[in-house]
Amino acid sequence: MRASTADPVDPTEPLPRSFFDRPVLAVAADLLGRTVVHETEAGPVELRLTEVEAYDGANDPGSHAFRGRTARNATMFGPPGHLYVYFTYGMYYCANLVCGPPGRASGVLLRGGEITAGTALARARRPTTRRDTDLASGPARLAMALALDRTQDGTDVCDPTGPVRVLYGTPPARTAVRTGPRTGVGGGGATQPWRFHIDGDPTVSPYRAHQPRKRTAKPSAEAGSQSG
Repeated sequence: MRASTADPVDPTEPLPRSFFDRPVLAVAADLLGRTVVHETEAGPVELRLTEVEAYDGANDPGSHAFRGRTARNATMFGPPGHLYVYFTYGMYYCANLVCGPPGRASGVLLRGGEITAGTALARARRPTTRRDTDLASGPARLAMALALDRTQDGTDVCDPTGPVRVLYGTPPARTAVRTGPRTGVGGGGATQPWRFHIDGDPTVSPYRAHQPRKRTAKPSAEAGSQSG
């Protein structure tokens, strides 16, 4: 299923559901370079994914679904190819793509991307951003730039007529993909090398090790993990 820049695939076509109906680590690595588009009444914004993290449900202490199904994480249990959007730190949203078979929760957190269309609209949503490379660098920033919130939770991203779609895009060369520990994940999931990013891309957010949460400190919009 992995495409390359040489694949004869229309980059504007939505990815099929079979793309997401695979193990989470395979999907996560393969999402780099794909295009996410959200069409709203204000207009469309598109971005090319440059950074993601995998979360493996019951096998992963860092996952929201590690302890089972709740009202908050229900979308993670499938079917694959849907958005799981959650609210964190009392102020931010983060977006994930559900993968794997229905009933087995797993998902990929969208951590960073390059805005490729609708830059002016993304800037209006993030007016304090100084550089365009920072518009969607970090999961909360990405969600703000794309205007994703709990309203989009459960959205089918494989529907070619839907408001949020994930397109084939232009995946990077395999040699450009890097892995490492996930940002902000502690405990038993701290050392898993399940963060995937495009080497040298300026929109990739800086890695931050897990720190105990301080209730009085405002977290950065660069931060964010399913452990939050």
